[in-house]
Amino acid sequence: MDVQKYLARISCSGPCPPTLETLRYVHLNHLMTVPFENLTVHIGERVRLELPLLYEKIVLMRRGGFCFENNGLFSWLLSQMGFDVTILSAQVRNRFTGAYGPPFDHFIVMVKLDGHRWLCDVGFGSGFQLPLSLETDSPQAQSHGVYRIRSQGDFIFMEMRSETEVSGSAEECWLEQYKFTLESRERDDFRAMCDYHQSSVSSIFFCKSLCSLLLPTGRITIMGRRLIITSLTSEDGQQAMKTTTDLSNEEITELLREKFGIVLPSPLTPKDVEIVPPPVTY
Repeated sequence: MDVQKYLARISCSGPCPPTLETLRYVHLNHLMTVPFENLTVHIGERVRLELPLLYEKIVLMRRGGFCFENNGLFSWLLSQMGFDVTILSAQVRNRFTGAYGPPFDHFIVMVKLDGHRWLCDVGFGSGFQLPLSLETDSPQAQSHGVYRIRSQGDFIFMEMRSETEVSGSAEECWLEQYKFTLESRERDDFRAMCDYHQSSVSSIFFCKSLCSLLLPTGRITIMGRRLIITSLTSEDGQQAMKTTTDLSNEEITELLREKFGIVLPSPLTPKDVEIVPPPVTY
């Protein structure tokens, strides 16, 4: 890996010693420059997890990826920069069924720094923007939302604060995003689930083509043939406005190039079909 080329890819400049300030800097910049996308699946190719191939795709070809790719490569970058990195496995909560995916459903990263543990995740779409402290269960406010880490039984839960309508008034609630343990994992542990997400009718990545990028004021997403712009309308990131626009194939190609910096090597087949709920076994 050429660390300087990677840092340039995510618009990071200047000295980057392994400090908390640097960790926050590269985490946020990664989210704002490397798209969360699964377009490889929808141009008839397969996602490969070998690190040199991920480096070529994300850094040299200026593409993005889903969690196994973005967090996989980001964890390598952090290691090369001198951070103490541990790979963790998470299980994502299905927003439709409320059930959790199987182990190795999601690739996340823990960094130990000056006796403090931090959760890093640049591959979750609409997740947190800065590393979350694993040393507290207090709410952690960021630009696009409020998050917390909660331990219960054998698992740790990453949650996001939301508001729900109850009897005509808004009430605060916490939405579980995923659960995980601190058991160290190996990269090869995720290969089977990476294959699953490229072929299962119960996976969003197989059922929907998507490309999404964090913006200072919200998020821009292409899902299937729809452009979705999310704009924050409150300072705490709790409230947002969404606008949706239907797209032609030509408009998708143009937006991928202009807004995401992506030029695909093969024609894209946009896809947005219903996800089949998986068996509730976890």
